[in-house]
Amino acid sequence: MSQRVNSLSKQLEPLRQQLTNHPLYASVQSTDDLRLFMQSHVWAVWDFMSLLKALQRNLTCVDVPWVPVGNAETRYLINEIVVGEESDVDPDGNRVSHFELYLQAMKQAGADTHLSEALVSELKNGRSIDETLATLHLPEGSRQFIGFTFDLIKKGRLHEIAAVFTFGREDLIPDMFIALVRQLRDQSPQQLSLFTYYLERHIEVDGDHHSHLAKAMTAELCGSDPQRWHEATLAAEAALQARIALWDSVYAQISHPETV
Repeated sequence: MSQRVNSLSKQLEPLRQQLTNHPLYASVQSTDDLRLFMQSHVWAVWDFMSLLKALQRNLTCVDVPWVPVGNAETRYLINEIVVGEESDVDPDGNRVSHFELYLQAMKQAGADTHLSEALVSELKNGRSIDETLATLHLPEGSRQFIGFTFDLIKKGRLHEIAAVFTFGREDLIPDMFIALVRQLRDQSPQQLSLFTYYLERHIEVDGDHHSHLAKAMTAELCGSDPQRWHEATLAAEAALQARIALWDSVYAQISHPETV
C-alpha cells in the first residue's frame, strides 16, 4: 500500500507547493498581521478535530453496550491520534486539546476569539453546525472552508475523510513561517510564547508520528480498490484547494485591509 500512498502524495505535490509557497506567509510582518492570521487559522484547527471525531465515530465503537467495530489495527491508529490531539500537554504539562491550546495562544496574542468561542457555545447548546454558521458573521473565506469540511463529513465516505485528514492539514505550514513567528516572539515574548509552542508541538506531532499513522489508516480504508484511491485523491485535492482559498482570503485581509 505504501506505493499507492506515495503515488497519491506525488499527485498532490503541486497543490502542496502552492500552499507552502503562498504569499500569505511572507505578508505576516507584525503581531497585528499574525493576529489576523490566527483568527482565520483557528477554523482549520477546529475542523481538524471534527474530521478526527468523524473518523473515530465510524472506525471505533463509541456506543454502549460496546462491540468490536472494524479492524483492530485501524482502531489503534485512530485512537492513538485522538489521544494526542484531544489531550496533549501545554508548556506547563497540563492536559489540553490542540484547539483549546490554540484559543489560549490567541488570547495571549490579543487576537479576537469571540467568533470561535461563540461557535463552540452554540454547538454545546444543541444548535446544528448549519444553523450556527448561518447566524455567525464569519468572513466568507472561513465560512466556505468550514462548509467544505462538513459537506465531506455529511457524505460519510470514510476513505475520503481519511485522505483529507491525512494530506490536507497542519504539516502544510512551512519552516520559514515558523522562523518568522519565532522572530516576532523574541520581540514580544509575553504575547507569542504559546503560539510558538503550539506550532512547534503540533507540527512535530502531526508531521511525524501522526502523519505515519494517518497514512496507514488511509491505506487501510482504500485497500486495493482503485476507485477508492481515485476518490481519496480527488477529496484531498479539493481540501488543499479549500485551504488555498482560505489563505487567499487571509492574504487579502492583511495586504489590502481597506478593500475587505
